[in-house]
Amino acid sequence: MKLAGEYNLPAAPERVWELLTDPNRLAKLLPGCERLDPDGPDRFKAAVKFGIAAITGKYAGTLEFSEKQPPKSMRMKISGKGMPGFVDGSGHVELKETNGGTQLRYTGDAQVGGMIASVGQRMIEGAAKKIVDQFFAAAAEELKKE
Repeated sequence: MKLAGEYNLPAAPERVWELLTDPNRLAKLLPGCERLDPDGPDRFKAAVKFGIAAITGKYAGTLEFSEKQPPKSMRMKISGKGMPGFVDGSGHVELKETNGGTQLRYTGDAQVGGMIASVGQRMIEGAAKKIVDQFFAAAAEELKKE
């Protein structure tokens, strides 16, 4: 599954970068995230709970940042497994200064398997888009508070 999008956030790229790379703040913004614990440089263990249709479950996995070029771009890699199946993904994030804010563009690929994949590609894509939208709406609200 391919993912791509663009969001405008109400802060300078440096502040957006700080938000995206701070595990404590990031954990509060990720829908369903129960824990995000450091596990080495730019690597975190995650515990997430979410569901699609009637299939809900907990996932344990990792989040890893690489090719960081603060405050302009980075790559992310996620991997998670749980009773409902697995998810593996990678993506690229770019930050560009705009009039008093930041334009964030992302691209990525994700693979899902197990019971969660049985709900169908369209439903998975819709759920992924919803999760991403919730994350960036929460990020925008967090940046407005500062």
